[in-house]
Amino acid sequence: MYRKIVLPVDLNEPASWERALPTALALCRTFEASLHIVTVLPDYHMPLVGSFFPEDFGEKARQALSEAQHRFVAEHVPDEIETQCIIAEGSPYVGIVESASAIGADLIVMASHTRRNLAERLLGPNAEHVVHRADMSVMVVR
Repeated sequence: MYRKIVLPVDLNEPASWERALPTALALCRTFEASLHIVTVLPDYHMPLVGSFFPEDFGEKARQALSEAQHRFVAEHVPDEIETQCIIAEGSPYVGIVESASAIGADLIVMASHTRRNLAERLLGPNAEHVVHRADMSVMVVR
């Protein structure tokens, strides 16, 4: 039923994967699906924001994130699960949905965790945005 499963992961926020990862792994085993770990790097290229960072900051940040993703996979994903690491840039929910669409994913498995800050109250959680914008099935794990 599922061939490509996307798991969005914020490596600085364990709540983004602690409950969703076991569900994604079980689905990968059941359907012999591949797992695609998506992490979103904030967009530092905006002129106002970008002027505060060194010129090579984006490339160094991407490299560090790639290394962190591969460590995450080595520590948490069994070897028998075919895995791909993807780095998206920009808004979290846009990066998740665009990455899933680009690889032809069948399912996005993501955690629903709320941080009680102003941005969450105004914009709503990323999981809600993904559910409304994704063309594929989305499983929200609580």
